[in-house]
Amino acid sequence: MTQGELEQQVRLTLQTVLADTDQPMSSADRTRISQEITDDILGYGPIEPLLRDPSLSEVMVNAYDSIYIERSGKLVKTDTAFTDEAHLRRTIDKIVSKIGRRVDETSPMVDARLPDGSRVNAIIPPLALDGSKLTIRKFSEDPYTVEDLISFGSLTRASADLLRACVKGRLNILVSGGTGAGKTTTLNVLSSFIPEDERIVTIEDAAELRLIQDHVLRLESRPANIEGKGAVTIRDLVKNSLRMRPDRVVVGEIRDAAALDMLQAMNTGHDGSISTLHANTPRDALSRLETMVLMAGMDLPVRAIREQVASAVDLIIQQTRLKDGTRRITAITEIVGMEGDIITTQDVFLFDYSAGMDEDGKFKGGLKSMGLRPRFLDRLADHGVKVDPAIFATGGALR
Repeated sequence: MTQGELEQQVRLTLQTVLADTDQPMSSADRTRISQEITDDILGYGPIEPLLRDPSLSEVMVNAYDSIYIERSGKLVKTDTAFTDEAHLRRTIDKIVSKIGRRVDETSPMVDARLPDGSRVNAIIPPLALDGSKLTIRKFSEDPYTVEDLISFGSLTRASADLLRACVKGRLNILVSGGTGAGKTTTLNVLSSFIPEDERIVTIEDAAELRLIQDHVLRLESRPANIEGKGAVTIRDLVKNSLRMRPDRVVVGEIRDAAALDMLQAMNTGHDGSISTLHANTPRDALSRLETMVLMAGMDLPVRAIREQVASAVDLIIQQTRLKDGTRRITAITEIVGMEGDIITTQDVFLFDYSAGMDEDGKFKGGLKSMGLRPRFLDRLADHGVKVDPAIFATGGALR
């Protein structure tokens, strides 16, 4: 039966059982018990109400009786709890089995996703000493648009116009940032700027991207089976994607030797590729990219790697989670080229920390133009993409 028919059947059976019980109960108690049992059978037990709450961005199960949530960038402990460790393990198994993954003593860590695309990480004993841990990064049911990010203050109208032009003009873009900084959300928004008539291949560890275009081919990596065989890595998928005639390659995150294949794709006619990586600053992102290329095991001189990076990557967008809990784009940095053995960059937009904080502890600043004209404007013009010069004016034109 379908999920809807199953839910209806479970609820009817529950109502019948509760009606037949001798225990006197109020209507509110009956409803609560019915909902809890339904959540346990059809959903994910006591965390199901948390997953339904649109105001939460993260659900963190530290132990079966210790559950935290993140709301508006702040951590809060809840009164919710699983019955015991076995109850928590059953819930974890239910989540990961739906996408063909497993978690047991031989494979005690797993990355998975919920049907709505929310990211799930689970780690169990013996690696987790005090019981199983479950972390769920929630994504909104409706993917955020660029207008949402502007209203949140993540970026300004001027910088959004520039990023739209950069994507349409087929620049290669890296989104850099720390854990939970909002890189995937920004990647989704950037991907929404890709024209409808282009063939897009997305490559991810756990499929989270939700692109609005029709012509999208989604690929997902696969871990090894119980015998340690059959793993398909991001690197394998990047190599394979180049045989699929992509106009764009969008990689959810580069974290290993796949960086070399991604750079080669960017350098061999697959312009307009977009990816994310973990780094604290645009300069750190370049260093990390260099390190990941070396992980491929090729005996490449550092200068050759840097030349590849400088040639392949056009723009780095730095995403930061500020201490007030907000997620902001704090730098839009152009890769200019090489000077000697050093990759040269210039900041086109930077976050204005000097504006200070308001009485609620929120940063008042926003992205501010550095007054520099990016060198990639000529390339955008070659693709028929025009950029208003007023975008790069300093001062009031930005607001």
